[in-house]
Amino acid sequence: MRALRREGGSVSTIVRQTGFDRRTIAKWIRADALPPRNAAAPKTTSPRYFEEYLARRWAEGCIRGRRLFQEVKARGYTGSFSNVERLLAKWRIPKHKTPRPAPPPPRAPIVDPATSRSISPIVAAALCVKPRGLLTSDQAATVDALKGDRPEFAAMRGLVMRFRGMLRSQNPAKLPAWLKDAQRSGLYAMRRFSRALRRDIDAVRNAISERWSNGQTEGQINRLKSLKRAMYGRAGPELLRARILPL
Repeated sequence: MRALRREGGSVSTIVRQTGFDRRTIAKWIRADALPPRNAAAPKTTSPRYFEEYLARRWAEGCIRGRRLFQEVKARGYTGSFSNVERLLAKWRIPKHKTPRPAPPPPRAPIVDPATSRSISPIVAAALCVKPRGLLTSDQAATVDALKGDRPEFAAMRGLVMRFRGMLRSQNPAKLPAWLKDAQRSGLYAMRRFSRALRRDIDAVRNAISERWSNGQTEGQINRLKSLKRAMYGRAGPELLRARILPL
C-alpha cells in the first residue's frame, strides 16, 4: 500500500487494487511499520497458560515431560501431552549446536551394460539374492557391474549366498561364524538382521536343520486376509464363508 501511495495512487485507487477497507488503507499508509499483532490470551487447553510454572519447574531441574504434564494437569490443564512436549522441545534444543558434517557427494548411478540404463534398487536387491547358476547372461553382467562398482553389494551378496547355502544344506554349525561376519561387515541391514537372529537363535537353528515350517499356516493366513479385503463391503457372510471354507 505504501508503494502504491509513493507511486502517486490515491486512496480510492488503492482500495480498488487491493480490496481493503478505505479506513484501513488510510491508517496503514500513514504508519511507518505494520501494527503489532494481537495475540489471543492462552486458555487452559494451551500449555502457554502454564508456561510460567513450567519454566520455574524446568529451572529447578524437572525436565521429564510426563511428570510436568501430570503437574499442570492437576492445576487445571485440559490439553494433550503432545502440546506440552512441543513446548518443552524448544527448551531442550542446545544453545550451541555442533555443526553437522557435510553429507558425502552423491555417487553416479551404475549403468546396466545390457540396457545402458541405470540399475534401480529393486533390480539390485533381486539380483543380490539370486545365485549365479540361475542368472541369465544379462543378469550376470549386471551383477558383475554392481560388484565392481559397489564393494558393499559384493559383501552383502557374499553373506546372502552363504546364508542360502546354510539353508539348503541344513547345516546350522556354520551359523555362529556367519553371524559374526555379518556383524563385522559394517552393513547396517546385515548387522540388524544378525541381531534379530540372535534374539531367537534356537528357533533359527531349528528352521535350518528341521524339515518342518509354518509356511502353510502363513499362506492360509495370507489367503484369508486377501479374501476379506477383496470382499469387504461387497458381500454377506454366506458368500464369505463359501469362499473361505475348503471344498
